Amino acid sequence: MSASLARFGLAVGHATDEAGATGCTVIRGVTAAHRAACAVVGRATGSRELALLEPGHLVERVDAILLSGGSAYGLDAAAGVMRWMEARGRGFPVGGGVVPIVPAAVLFDLAPLGRFDARPTAAMAEAACEGAVSEAIAEGAVGAGAGLTVGKILGKPGAMKGGFGLAVREEGGHAAAAMVAVNAFGDVRDGQARIIAGARRPDGSFADTERVLAAGGPERAFGGAAAPNTTLAVVAVDAAYTRLELQQVARAATAAFHRRLGPAGSSFDGDIIFALSPMEGPQAPLAQAEMLAVAALEEAIERAVRLARGRDGVPGLGD
Repeated sequence: MSASLARFGLAVGHATDEAGATGCTVIRGVTAAHRAACAVVGRATGSRELALLEPGHLVERVDAILLSGGSAYGLDAAAGVMRWMEARGRGFPVGGGVVPIVPAAVLFDLAPLGRFDARPTAAMAEAACEGAVSEAIAEGAVGAGAGLTVGKILGKPGAMKGGFGLAVREEGGHAAAAMVAVNAFGDVRDGQARIIAGARRPDGSFADTERVLAAGGPERAFGGAAAPNTTLAVVAVDAAYTRLELQQVARAATAAFHRRLGPAGSSFDGDIIFALSPMEGPQAPLAQAEMLAVAALEEAIERAVRLARGRDGVPGLGD
């Protein structure tokens, strides 16, 4: 059972196209907006509204974060989140109404599993908002994690199933939560740096993607460098920070990617980490928030693959 997000004022909702092997996940405030920032790690990103997360931008609040499959097509799903928010009067106030602020990022899950023409829709994202909960949150091959894979350097026959994971780390009176959709080009490692999910040789042993790349090995990942990759994460803290401080939390959390994903932030990945905090609330040392966010994200990455069940010939640790 996943941890509770109640203390962060957050809820998570999934919408899954099981047949098409795609989906989306919405992380939204239960009743209020949050302050947000981000760190762009990869070099093959697909995103929406990232510029407004930079320190100094006019808009301080976000109403939700959307993680979506469907590559760039999946960005259209953000309209459903806006529709749900507007109907409840939630958004940046302007003359005559509100404009919901919904940054989004996408995962390339087109066709490795399911169908190429299956993409998350605005209706799916709206349903994810409506069904969002703070406890008993589903993990594994659900929502944005539905069609994800890891370890793709040797092609689909050697890959394993990725998914969505969630973890909370509490210490010293404060806590951080991490939500992540793992669709890595490379392998996933545990806390002892052992590969637990990744590219497999025909005999079932792990190839070790980083070693294969360092030796000038193949990049056959599902047919080429434009492979179905990207890991997206949202870390949340229970203390209030400025946007500049939140940006530091997001940047610090990239350590979890580099410890648990091999490689992370490659030319073939669109890795992004969002960071959220309440608009107002208690204060806590920034370094504490950074370390808690790293620890939570490391655990969430591992849970994402450990709980993902296989499909379409791609095995998962959740089986």
